Order: sequence, then C-alpha cells, then structure tokens
Amino acid sequence: MPSRPSPSGGAPGVLTRPDQGEARPRRGRRAARGGGLLLGLALLAAVVLASLAIGTKQIPADQVWSALFHPSGTANDAIVQRLRLPRTLIGAAAGAALGLAGAVMQTLTRNPLADPGLLGVNAGASAAVVTAISVFGITSFTGYLWFALAGAAVAAALVNALGGSRSATPIRLALAGTAVNAALFGYINGLQLLDLGTLDSMRHWSIGTIAGRELDLLVTVLPLLAGGGLLALALARPLGALALGEEAARGLGASPGRTRALSIVAITLLCGAVTAVCGPIGFVGLLVPHAVRPFSGPDPRWLLPYCALYAPVLLLGCDVIGRVVIPPYEIEAGVVTAFLGGLIFINLVRQRRMARL
Repeated sequence: MPSRPSPSGGAPGVLTRPDQGEARPRRGRRAARGGGLLLGLALLAAVVLASLAIGTKQIPADQVWSALFHPSGTANDAIVQRLRLPRTLIGAAAGAALGLAGAVMQTLTRNPLADPGLLGVNAGASAAVVTAISVFGITSFTGYLWFALAGAAVAAALVNALGGSRSATPIRLALAGTAVNAALFGYINGLQLLDLGTLDSMRHWSIGTIAGRELDLLVTVLPLLAGGGLLALALARPLGALALGEEAARGLGASPGRTRALSIVAITLLCGAVTAVCGPIGFVGLLVPHAVRPFSGPDPRWLLPYCALYAPVLLLGCDVIGRVVIPPYEIEAGVVTAFLGGLIFINLVRQRRMARL
C-alpha cells in the first residue's frame, strides 16, 4: 500500500506539522541573535580590560587583576583604582545609556538615523550648565550636575509639548526638537561670547569626555541611569507595536500617547544623566543602533539589549584609542567618536549611492 505524502511536502509516510519548516529558521535566528549577545559580552570584557591596562603607562593584565582584587599599595594599584577604574565604569555606564536612548529614539521616530539629541536633551543640559557658570558662578562638576539634569528635563518636556504631547507624531517631534535646539544653542553661544570666563569653563565639559571624573558622580546619577534603562527595556514591546503604526499599535493593545511620553522620559533620564557627567558625547546613540540592526533585527526586544552591550564597547574603545594615538597626550572620547562616526557614515552614504547607481 503506497504511503501518503506528508502535508508539508516532506518524505512520503512521514507526518510533519505544516509550520515545522518555519519554526526551524526562527529558532536559528534566535540562536544567532543570542550568539551576538554573547559576542557583545566578550567584546565588552575585552575592552574593559584594555581600558584598565592601556594608557600613558601600560600595565600588564596580571597586575591589573592584582590591583583590583589583591592591592599591595604599588603605583600601578593607584593608577588602576583611582584613575582608570572610575573612568572605565563611567564609560561603560554612559555607553549603555546612550545606546539605549538612541535605540528608543530611532524606534520612536521610525527613523534609523535619529539621534537622542533631537529631543533637545543635550542642548537643554548645555544651556543649564552655561547659566550655572555665568549667572551663579558654579564651576565644579558636582555643582552644575543638577543644573544639567534639570535643563535636559525641561528641554525634553518643551519639545514634547510643542510636538503635541500625546498626539505628537514623529515629524512634529523632529521639527519641535530642531527648533528648540536652534534656540538653545543660540542662547549658549551668545552667553559664552558675552562672558569669556564661561567659555573657558565650558570648553572641557562641552567636548565630551569620561576622563577626570570622580566615581562619586556616577554613584549620584546611577539611580537615574538605572531607572531610565529599566523603563527603556520595559517599553520594548509597546515600541515594537508603535513602529507598525498608531492604528496597528492600538489594535495590539498599546497606547501610542503613553508609549511616546514614557519613551521621552526614558531618553531624558538616560541622556540627561550622561550629559551632566560627561558632557555631550555624539554619535554613540546614533551609530550603534544603526550598526547592530542588521544582526538584531528591528524588534526592540532584541535591538535594545544589543545596543546596551555594544555601545559601551564603542565608547570605551574610542577612549582607549584617544589615549594611544598621540602619546603622551590624550584625545577626548567625544572627539574620537565624532571622527570615527563621521567616517563610518560617509562610507555608508557612498555605499548606498553606489548601490543605487
């Protein structure tokens, strides 16, 4: 008696589920994405070790380990514990925050080239710092930290209000952010020209750096970074629904207005805290989501963890490059990220042009 062909078109006499062929590629994609996360962890561990070991004075890995866990009071112990460990931890936290904020911003606006600064966070923080220095005479990091956070929050709230709050659309948010950024940077430049002392005090902060920051600053903003990061990760599913369009999001049970408002809160907490501690560091939140999306896919449930792992790799890697490119001098991390980011995007634009031709 001849055997019946299987419903899925497989070998005769073998009964298989119709969706079995689709489940295997799906499992393969999940395994590949999970492997990408493991690779990100390995790269992050490697760049953390490099950040602790590489600098004006090279320290072997075994001595770095001893300085961290078995200190004996040597000069290398002091370098690792007092200088490089705070710098590395701040860089890792700042990179993760900027990566998450960039992924949320790009998903929220449905624009893969959107930047967290589009909401006016960097401009608001910078304007508040300029005001603190020029008007109130505050020049210490701890002094203008809260000014920067408040300025970032006010600017983001203003952009959200001008964009229509709960009825805001990606285009209206982008236009409102552009207008607020232009007005705030005009205020910043005008105040700096009127007060040269403010210009000098702002010079090192505005370039964007993780060097010379005390670990106490990270401890101060850590609750804000943790809250913003957890909120961003919690918004992964509704952001994925919102990326399909507002009607589709409502059909899936998501509230577009609430998702948009909470996303702005997460971006403000993450970028505001980082900008207050490190100054405005560009291209990390813009570049990393764009770079990892071919591997993570557009789903925020995968995109956000990828960005949280690979953004610190980029920021710490740029900081290490800045230490060794022209020894014994250092180039600030914000300068290196801007330079590398510009080169990478020029290359991407050229590739797309060649593909169209």
